[in-house]
Amino acid sequence: MTEAAPLPLDHPLASTAEAWFTQLRDRLCAAFESNEDALASGPHADLPAGRFTYTSWKRPEGGGGTMGVMRGRVFEKVGVNISTVHGEFSPEFRSHIPGADEDPRFMATGVSLVAHPRSPRVPTAHMNTRFIVTRKAWFGGGGDITPMNVTAPESLEDAAFFHAAFQRACDAHDPTYYPRFKQWCDEYFYLPHRKETRGLGGIFYDWLGDRTPGHGIEADFAFTKDVGLAFLDAYPAIVAKRMHEAWTPEERQHQLLRRGRYAEFNLLHDRGTVFGLKTGGNVEAILMSLPPEAAW
Repeated sequence: MTEAAPLPLDHPLASTAEAWFTQLRDRLCAAFESNEDALASGPHADLPAGRFTYTSWKRPEGGGGTMGVMRGRVFEKVGVNISTVHGEFSPEFRSHIPGADEDPRFMATGVSLVAHPRSPRVPTAHMNTRFIVTRKAWFGGGGDITPMNVTAPESLEDAAFFHAAFQRACDAHDPTYYPRFKQWCDEYFYLPHRKETRGLGGIFYDWLGDRTPGHGIEADFAFTKDVGLAFLDAYPAIVAKRMHEAWTPEERQHQLLRRGRYAEFNLLHDRGTVFGLKTGGNVEAILMSLPPEAAW
């Protein structure tokens, strides 16, 4: 009699990765709340400093997560979510996931965030890192920055600072990572129906694990942790630098239009959105990435 394959939850990194993503969530939320406390002048400085509220949810098929959302004087809306879910992929989705055609059981754990600042001078940003186990196991993730005016000198300066943090994280593990994952990000965060990129990029990677020759899964986990820390180092610092600047009604209207593009990408092309909806995740948590206000 053939011995049954181990459950994805039994992977030796499953609980360790889940604990790391929770720790990273806590550090990111603390950094964003510090941004809120530090806004002493400029538009909306008279509003109360925002604080995260947390809502836990359970997935009937297995697992669950916690949605963290803050609306304050710096961030019109920022969400930082963690989740660990498990179960079986639906028959129509199995062919899209490595290893699921052999065995439909899976486990996925990760942290994801999207920040929509009030100020058009502060760029929107996204970051996600995740660990998925089927009959294979891999890490994926990355982050990108979306200034409202992608040609402004200050936007290019912020993007260069953001990219440099990711490049340092990549170079510490593999010198080929940054150029490969930067290109992957540029190709991924692209709106084909608009024929334009979503912003000024960052890095994006997937399937880093059992399918990656030359690196062990522990090394891939170490890299994924450094990606999260690179975002933690870079983005709150950009927010702190720009959040005091005044802006015009015209800049606000342009921000709303750019947010419309952001919503289009997340609803039409984002892998995380598709994965969450196809695996019965919490809809409110999945669509947390959508901006509070947008225009077309």
